[in-house]
Amino acid sequence: MDAYFSEIEKLIQVVKEQESARIKEVAQIIVQRLQKGGIIQLFGCGHSQLLAQEAFYRAGGLVPVRPIFIGPLALHAGALASSINEKDPAIIEQHKEQFDFRENDICIVISTSGRNSAPIDAALLAKKAGVFVLSLQSLAYREQATRHHSGQRLEEVVDLVINTHIPIGDGVLHVQKMQYAPASTVIGSLLLNALFSEVIGEIAKTSTELPIFVSNNVDSDWSHNEIMIANYQDRIDFT
Repeated sequence: MDAYFSEIEKLIQVVKEQESARIKEVAQIIVQRLQKGGIIQLFGCGHSQLLAQEAFYRAGGLVPVRPIFIGPLALHAGALASSINEKDPAIIEQHKEQFDFRENDICIVISTSGRNSAPIDAALLAKKAGVFVLSLQSLAYREQATRHHSGQRLEEVVDLVINTHIPIGDGVLHVQKMQYAPASTVIGSLLLNALFSEVIGEIAKTSTELPIFVSNNVDSDWSHNEIMIANYQDRIDFT
């Protein structure tokens, strides 16, 4: 346990030192687009889809966040199947109805390896729609060849990259030549929430109506959440 805490703390320090400037840069772009009516859309496969869900309808989190759900890419639909499907060059085309990119939107594509077809195709679809595309990925995987038919990796498609610095194989500990103790979800969630907290802080400089969800599990006036949901229900399904 202590070793895992220690390795996570090291990674946190690395991403804080090396990604803070990029997070602030991206936050400014997101704020400008949100103020013009855009929303943040998140895409991921398997465990990366869990990060897209982490940011959705989150107490203390941003309201204008829409996860892009594609059933065959979710773990609950079948772990082995989801792993196969994220490599399928036809999966995104088959589920294009799940995508609804509009002017001033932001798309965050989450993929630790940045090499599989589905996240790259999702990024290309977003780029074609003219939205700003950000990836959350580990550039340590750059030495791993892409599985996309274009020959491109995710970082070559998107506008900007936030590097998670996760080691190849995800695990940060080793025993008997085996790698274990994955870190991508911990660090990915940290970076997403750091980014969104920076966005909220920037919005607060010029606005008193903040697009933040209040927790439903504390005694408070929920009218704020109702107003927020009404503001975005034409773009995001909260039901």
